[in-house]
Amino acid sequence: MARRIDVIGAGGVSLAAWEFGDPPKKDPTDRKDAGHPTDNRSEALIPAQSAGRQSTGEPSAEDGARSEPTASPERTTGVFLLHGLMGRASHWASTARWLSERHRAVALDQRGHGRSEKPPKAAFTREAYVEDAEAALEQLGLGPAVLIGHAMGALTAWQLAAKRPDLVSGLIICDMRASALGAASQREWADWFESWPVPFATLADVRKWFGEDDPWVERPNPARGEFYAEVMQESPDGWRPVFEPEQMLKSRETWVYDAHWEELTQVRCPTLVVRGLDGELGRAEAQEMVRVLPLGEYAEVTDAGHLVHYDQPEGWRAAIEPFLDGVLAR
Repeated sequence: MARRIDVIGAGGVSLAAWEFGDPPKKDPTDRKDAGHPTDNRSEALIPAQSAGRQSTGEPSAEDGARSEPTASPERTTGVFLLHGLMGRASHWASTARWLSERHRAVALDQRGHGRSEKPPKAAFTREAYVEDAEAALEQLGLGPAVLIGHAMGALTAWQLAAKRPDLVSGLIICDMRASALGAASQREWADWFESWPVPFATLADVRKWFGEDDPWVERPNPARGEFYAEVMQESPDGWRPVFEPEQMLKSRETWVYDAHWEELTQVRCPTLVVRGLDGELGRAEAQEMVRVLPLGEYAEVTDAGHLVHYDQPEGWRAAIEPFLDGVLAR
């Protein structure tokens, strides 16, 4: 189960945070709060009930009443999960579920993603993403927390750790480069978005294209197909992404032209750099990141690509759990 908590990010953007864990025990005779999966594609996020009404899980004028940000008295150690570009909080579901057995695990739909707000004129800068995460941690009463970020979410996490060390007790960086990627990379991404055969007729078509037919796929990858199926929504003409590709490109262009080594040197908490053997972060760069981090450690997951936690959830857990235990025992 996951309970939706609405928070306010930079510039007043409404963000959806999702706290994972067992639902609170209810009177079995009280049926009005009985939750149910609202998305027939995935049961990863089952929004909480609030104010005595049954939540549909879809954005509406009443979304702000679902749940107020409050600290959890039962789980005192916070773990905050940040997805990558085009991702959503539900991509962390399997990780957050086992984390929630011992900790307070919250994943954020970042601006422009998932069920968070997507204002056409909102800023999609590095500063905005970092300020969103900072605001969410404070409003949730989650800090100091261990931050776990994938790709763009990892960059946000280490930039926040450098900016606000009081809010971050540990950091896990999953398959994100510190080096500049350059203009050619941004053009490749723009061309890739143009190549998407949207709208997709069915979710099976989504899974097949992203898992097999996409020119960027070197060999069939069902996990990749499922990853992208989670970020599609049904529209009158078929299935389209829940995000605006233009906003994704705006988000990306704020980091691809610059290197981010300096912020790494400013991270003072224990940090684990994790890469998939077939991911985008090479071993040499990952180990250099560990070297420049004051308290850096290294791990890699075999048979995993860029979507490490989604490709190989068991290998991912084996890679990060010992580090988490060490940080949380400090």
